[in-house]
Amino acid sequence: MSVDEVAWQKWHKYVTNVVDIEKRQVIWNCNGRGKTTLDAFYRKLGKKDCRKIEAVASDGARGFLSSTKEHLENAVIVLDHFHVKKYLNDAVDAVRKEELRKARQQKQGELADVLHCNKRFILMQNTVSDKKRNLLERLSSLNKRVYKAMLLKEQFLTIYQAGDRKAAYANLRQWIVAAVKSGMPSFAELGYKFFRKRHYVLNYFICKITTAISEGINNKIKRLKRMAYGYRDVKYFLLKIHQHCGLLSPRLST
Repeated sequence: MSVDEVAWQKWHKYVTNVVDIEKRQVIWNCNGRGKTTLDAFYRKLGKKDCRKIEAVASDGARGFLSSTKEHLENAVIVLDHFHVKKYLNDAVDAVRKEELRKARQQKQGELADVLHCNKRFILMQNTVSDKKRNLLERLSSLNKRVYKAMLLKEQFLTIYQAGDRKAAYANLRQWIVAAVKSGMPSFAELGYKFFRKRHYVLNYFICKITTAISEGINNKIKRLKRMAYGYRDVKYFLLKIHQHCGLLSPRLST
């Protein structure tokens, strides 16, 4: 199964969705997020059924991890690699913003043009397109710091190409050392974060599951919310989620 959250109103109001990956449907949801919310699901499920759960994919939120470790002693917890890529993109973007500010202060027009916000989507791409290759070539001569951040990102993504967990662990350990010594605060912080959660990252090689199904369901929920121009009653919103993406859906039951 996978666990994720989606906003239903502004000001950090969320609902938590638990998704059965094999059935591709929401099996439980509740207003709120964090450990307390997920604890309610596991208590409702019961100790006997909790032992039947083999693997859980999560975005790495502290509350979700602590609740799952407490209630699912036999389950493998996998840190979703799509969220890992988001962490890497955020670290690269933090370096880009810092160097862009310096370039504008020092009136380096060419560098400021390369690091402008309209170029950041090219930098965030996981595939190496012609535009990204040309941009990296310019960065290698204009700004070593952002270029180094991009190389660290690409180096981490090769971890998922390893043949087994042992090889992936060796690559991850090398990357963490390089990130901590990089001199870039965003990557140093990310290096320590991945060190603390290294077991969850490497568990992907034991059970290759992701939160992709949850993210797809989240997109359906967001579309549902837009069609209704928002919901005032969260309980009604939870029922609509089950109707369109869960156990109450007539399409999923046939």
